[in-house]
Amino acid sequence: MNYAVILAGGKGERFWPLSRTEHPKQLLHIISDKTMLEETIDRVKDLIPVERTLVVTGENIKKAILGKVSYLKEENLIVEPEMKNTCLAIGLAAIHLKKIDPSATMVVLSSDHMITPKEKLQKILEVGIQMATSGEYLITLGIVPSRAETAYGYIEFSELHNSKDDILVYQIKEFKEKPNRIVAQQYYYDRKHLWNSGMFIWTVSTILKALEEHMPQMFREIEIYSKEIGTKNQTEAVKRLYQNVENISIDCSVLEKAANALVVKADLIWDDIGNWLALDRVKQRDQDSNVIMGKAKTINTYETTIVNDSKGIIATLGVSDLVIVKTDEIVFVAHKTKVQEVKDLLREFSGNREWEKYL
Repeated sequence: MNYAVILAGGKGERFWPLSRTEHPKQLLHIISDKTMLEETIDRVKDLIPVERTLVVTGENIKKAILGKVSYLKEENLIVEPEMKNTCLAIGLAAIHLKKIDPSATMVVLSSDHMITPKEKLQKILEVGIQMATSGEYLITLGIVPSRAETAYGYIEFSELHNSKDDILVYQIKEFKEKPNRIVAQQYYYDRKHLWNSGMFIWTVSTILKALEEHMPQMFREIEIYSKEIGTKNQTEAVKRLYQNVENISIDCSVLEKAANALVVKADLIWDDIGNWLALDRVKQRDQDSNVIMGKAKTINTYETTIVNDSKGIIATLGVSDLVIVKTDEIVFVAHKTKVQEVKDLLREFSGNREWEKYL
């Protein structure tokens, strides 16, 4: 059977101060009146029901998720004791699914994407599922670029492997790191590169076999942990697992090395809602190119993002190219060219009792 595995364990620091340690980005209402996590579940629930949806997340937000998303139950959650990147999160989900359904197919999704149209995504996922189950393939979704983007990794594809219902599946030539502006423009114009979406499809047996081949030490630790699933020792066992393995992404650890990886060309409206600048792309702007969420008054204000998540107002006069976010406790102001450096600011808070409460 098919299962959705949603990765929802990040801190979402680049959406600070709305995104906080106990209430990260995946629980925010950024693109609609639903949380980002709910948006992710909703866009695939016609294909994979909620009862076959697993959310991999952190212990610190388990309670918040169950409170915010009322239809999720404890059995829907796989809890990580700490963040150790996507390879271990996926391996953990795979070994749990092996206990539930050894023949399961995993559709791995991120909790912070914006994707439309939903019907086309489901069609692409269906083709990906068919490919993953037709052989021992590791399927990734590559998004057709809509611009020369430097914030995403890329996948260069080569020969056509298969096609179904006008959806094309290609061999992978190479995974590429985030490029500079000139290289991003080359990727955009050559039409041989796709954005690496971080969405994957494979069977449980195929991904575990790939981990055994490419990450043998991690695989051994996962196998040891699996013997404790469902026992009174599970909590301590998962802590040991996370202490004993490295922090590495599924791309670097497995996909870049695997000969059986394929990419589905996904012509979708897609955005990785990574930081406040993403609102310029997914929200409607006013006549002065401002994005305004919440109560605000602007005069001679241009290309500025204003988010008011508290009582009172934000008033601006004669400014441009800013991000201004107001919560009950915090006012954050940054130039748009610096907003991606918010982690540097938050690093200054660490170790200071007076400031750490704002993380």
